[in-house]
Amino acid sequence: MKHFAVALALVTSAGLMTVDAQKRIITNDAGPLLKQLFPQAAAFSPHAGTPLHYKAYGVDPKTHSGARPIGFVFWTTDLTPNEYAYHGHIHMLVGMDTTGVLTGVIVNFNSEPYGYFSVEPAQFAAQFKGKSIRAPFRVGDDVHAVSRATISISSATRAIRDSSRAIARAFLDPASVK
Repeated sequence: MKHFAVALALVTSAGLMTVDAQKRIITNDAGPLLKQLFPQAAAFSPHAGTPLHYKAYGVDPKTHSGARPIGFVFWTTDLTPNEYAYHGHIHMLVGMDTTGVLTGVIVNFNSEPYGYFSVEPAQFAAQFKGKSIRAPFRVGDDVHAVSRATISISSATRAIRDSSRAIARAFLDPASVK
């Protein structure tokens, strides 16, 4: 539990998470991370809408009226709040372009006992970059399995798949999805 408290203190001091009175973790603004998922973006919308998301723009909509988003960024925990891994939520930020292809995943926080070798390594998040939301997202098939961390990997994969598909249903034209 001491390691969890230290990790939580580091994450909350970075301003990405806060803890409410019931000791629940609340995801905050992802501003510092948005550019990692859309390095070519000129601007991002605030975290808003139904479902909650950020829009990434290739040109600043404040100076270019009619600017269309080039993609969306969203927290899996906002869209799949009932998806729990072995020890709780795995907070991930996901980027998706307007064709339903993931631009990246950032594992922001987890308290999984085997997180250090399952969802935290860069290779876990990297395997989703370039993946279409139409992919099966099956652990052991198109998502790498990790022995002793099946619950964590499966939960994280379902959260990425389900939240991405929810954003696609809300904002994308099915004919444009690859």
